[in-house]
Amino acid sequence: MYYYNYNGAAMLSLAPLEGFGPEVEPSQSWRMFAAVPGDPVLGRGSYKVTSPGQLTVAGHGLDTLDQSRLPHVQVDEWTARAMEDGRLTAVNINRPGWEEILKWSPGAGKKRVNILAIGDVGSTLLTGLKLLGGDVISSIGICDLSDQITARWEFEMGQISLPWNYDMFPEVEVVAPEDLFDCDMFVFVASKGIPPVGSQVKDVRMYQFENNAKIVTHYAKMAREKRFQGLWCAVSDPVDPLAKTAYLESNRDEFGNWDGKGLRPEQIQGFGLGVMNARAAYFAKREEKLASFLTQGRSFGPHGTGLFIANSLENYDEELSQELTRLTVTANLKMREIGFKPYVAPALSSGALSLLLTLRGEWHCGSVFLDGIYMGVKNRYTPAGVETELLPRIPDQLFGHIQKAAEHLKTII
Repeated sequence: MYYYNYNGAAMLSLAPLEGFGPEVEPSQSWRMFAAVPGDPVLGRGSYKVTSPGQLTVAGHGLDTLDQSRLPHVQVDEWTARAMEDGRLTAVNINRPGWEEILKWSPGAGKKRVNILAIGDVGSTLLTGLKLLGGDVISSIGICDLSDQITARWEFEMGQISLPWNYDMFPEVEVVAPEDLFDCDMFVFVASKGIPPVGSQVKDVRMYQFENNAKIVTHYAKMAREKRFQGLWCAVSDPVDPLAKTAYLESNRDEFGNWDGKGLRPEQIQGFGLGVMNARAAYFAKREEKLASFLTQGRSFGPHGTGLFIANSLENYDEELSQELTRLTVTANLKMREIGFKPYVAPALSSGALSLLLTLRGEWHCGSVFLDGIYMGVKNRYTPAGVETELLPRIPDQLFGHIQKAAEHLKTII
């Protein structure tokens, strides 16, 4: 191992680094950074290291989810201890502006959340955050094209309180578009339009992509201009391609050239897997043969085509997993057959509940940047960066489904 003091930051590397100054003794500082090579555009910006194999380019790809697929790397006791203590952050030194990560540290205290668009999904998500987020949210800002809508929801939310404990829930206030990024968490719930119930559109999510991507592009560039340092949360459909759109577009200059001066990939997360995981649990509770999901299962992939539900990691069954996946993917169609738009469960399971778990630093389902796309996995935000669940071994058939989902997402954007 090679150790350096780079602009006051404790860094390490598997190989010697040029331009980092002389080697130094291993540091025992609270936080350490590992210099890891990666693609400047499609590689991860930074992430928490939980296995020596993630100190290689493998840390940027899907193999980082599976200990058995990571390369065997020998590290010394100092690096091993930093990983065990949860204080080692991998940094992609090929990405423009990577040095900024060395200065960044998570802020303490409650966070400001701003929500764009207060329609069916936005208002339901807002209600969930208001009622359940008092421990981690200081206040909530709402913005919409309609002043009437924001006036209504500010008025409604202001009248929700407990008797004699009037400060328990976060306050809700209207914010102007130009102030949307004066926050710690920006929640994108805007949508150009959803096909009406009874329409012949089969893939509603992809129907929305072209129009919603244009809206995302506008606000991604605004985040760039504001030098936004918080978390950008994509909740609108299709979640995963829109998350990548926000990443790519925020990093282009006024001529459309990539310069890497926008949002870092780890600043963006897609929130669509939460409801898919919850839908799988719904069906698993109602059919005994699927019940293993409740204690041993996992969900992977996007919010839509490519999603795959594993019935169990310990006793994986391809047939049962395929059945549970089919039930989960088509659940929204069943709601439309009943005669309603399927937005309440997504607004709460993928939206409010997952956002709160994120703010609390707890495990949740969401799409993080892996293999050049936003892939839905179990993850959490830690002081050392985004941590994706590292499983001992993912069955080959299941891993094949995860790879197929990634390839599908790459064809979209």
